[in-house]
Amino acid sequence: MGEGLAPCLAGSLIWRGEVYEDSSPRTPYSWVLNGNHPQLGFHAVGIIFFILGLGTLLPWNFFITAIPVPTLSAMGFWGSARDEFNFNNWLTLLSQLPLLLFTLLNSFLYQCIPDKVRVLGSMSGILLLFILTAVLVRVEMPPHSFFSVTISSVWFINSFCAILQGSLFGQLGTLPQGYSTLFLSGQGMAGTFAASAMLLSMASGADAQTSALSYFITPCVGTLMSIVCYLVLPRMAFFRHYLERSWQRDPRNELETKAGLLGPGTQGPGELWGPLLQGDTSLPPAWERVASKPLAMPRLIWLLALCIVMVFTITLSVFPAITATVTSTSESEFFTPVCCFLLFNMMDWLGRSVTSYCLWPEKRLWLLPLLVGLRFLFVPLLMLCQAEPRTRLPVLFHHDAWFILFMLPFSLSNGYFVSLTMCLAPKQVLPQESELAGAIMTFFLALGLSCGAGLSFLLKALL
Repeated sequence: MGEGLAPCLAGSLIWRGEVYEDSSPRTPYSWVLNGNHPQLGFHAVGIIFFILGLGTLLPWNFFITAIPVPTLSAMGFWGSARDEFNFNNWLTLLSQLPLLLFTLLNSFLYQCIPDKVRVLGSMSGILLLFILTAVLVRVEMPPHSFFSVTISSVWFINSFCAILQGSLFGQLGTLPQGYSTLFLSGQGMAGTFAASAMLLSMASGADAQTSALSYFITPCVGTLMSIVCYLVLPRMAFFRHYLERSWQRDPRNELETKAGLLGPGTQGPGELWGPLLQGDTSLPPAWERVASKPLAMPRLIWLLALCIVMVFTITLSVFPAITATVTSTSESEFFTPVCCFLLFNMMDWLGRSVTSYCLWPEKRLWLLPLLVGLRFLFVPLLMLCQAEPRTRLPVLFHHDAWFILFMLPFSLSNGYFVSLTMCLAPKQVLPQESELAGAIMTFFLALGLSCGAGLSFLLKALL
């Protein structure tokens, strides 16, 4: 969480293990090097962004986790009727299409509408729609009507989520890298939170309607907490400190967070930072080349964008459309909530959290597409588990242990590669371009989700 603070607190610039004292304390950047850093509140800001990350993915996770649970048949749809509508696939696809469209829109309009309006407006819309979903638990509706209302609600909720997620990723680009990891870790926890809420509602012994009502009230409380946290955020001195620096739109104000940008074979500290420390106000040559070509920024992060598309295309092609239909040899009603949703989300969260300590292969990004591409192997492996109904492919892995064995690395790698790509992207661009970089990466994230959701129809038909 405190990554990037060490150079400030030490009163000097650290480069590859060597210390360069500040020889120009009266420069406008002396607060970066002399320790005038608002340390107070950086833990609180981290907690707030963790909760905001949790809130961005609560809607999606609470809907998909509800798919296989028979106790929610009180809502008029979940049960055997869902197969008639191919509900798993449609829910996945119509969740991701608005995410893609509105993320693209947010990439163009992020400078026209203030962050506060976009974030609070989106969270308020999500809250109202979840309240509506909870109310519908008590309303008797035929399956066709319930399908239409639910899909419409999912469409609008994910439209708001797209704007919310893109806006928050943009703000994270102005903070040290550790906060992106915390935000993504909060997103990973959202699935575990939803799966735990479902298991509690199933184990409570309450009637079906009461269980469904309590289940869908939970994300309302979570979204309300996110709204409160976002309202508190501007009051934190640590957050205002970095926000004001981004407003200055001066790339030299990010010395401590950009010190690790250049790899072996690039300019050393003397060539890059020496003129600045001696009072020279010109931009370093490496930055001037990028600043002169704003349209070159997407090319700097195209590799990471490709990787995140691949990650989510693979994941959404089988999760939850295929994995939620895998049946247990023990015929336990808790098998899918535990072994599919809870296991996936816990390992996904763990994978996202690992990037707090390890960002491999940060220095060899050319390896990343190869590693991500290996995840395609999980698609046939999961399809050959005991997913029902099926008419074409045989079942090669009957035992529950095989499914669990495949889900562990599948979900862990998903969380790690998602967090890795989103954390590394802002480091490839100028500080004032970090919000746009966050919006672009969020668009490619949504593109991967949409591709995976569309591919799930084909894979489901191949079963």
